[in-house]
Amino acid sequence: MSAQDWPHDPDGEEGSEGRRKYGHAVLVKKIDEEDDFPLRAGDYVERFGNHPVRLDADTVVSVSDVFATIDEDATYDDIVTFHKAVGAAMREQGYWTYEGPDAFAR
Repeated sequence: MSAQDWPHDPDGEEGSEGRRKYGHAVLVKKIDEEDDFPLRAGDYVERFGNHPVRLDADTVVSVSDVFATIDEDATYDDIVTFHKAVGAAMREQGYWTYEGPDAFAR
């Protein structure tokens, strides 16, 4: 998608907030932890699928792209199960760029 095709600026307040939030942080800010759970993956994608998610300085994908390998009928009871499923999907698709502190410390 080109920048003009997104429903909002990937780096605006609805997105990465000036590149201060990436990946999971952008996805989680779209939901209310108190009111939105249990949450069905298909409902989340239906509502936010065309929204941009900045993964790193050079990469922006859609919410639909991140959820491409997640069953639309998967249901998350809380924010933790949501994070785990999204993290697994991001790693599976090569969208996960953080490897932990051991990759950088010697």
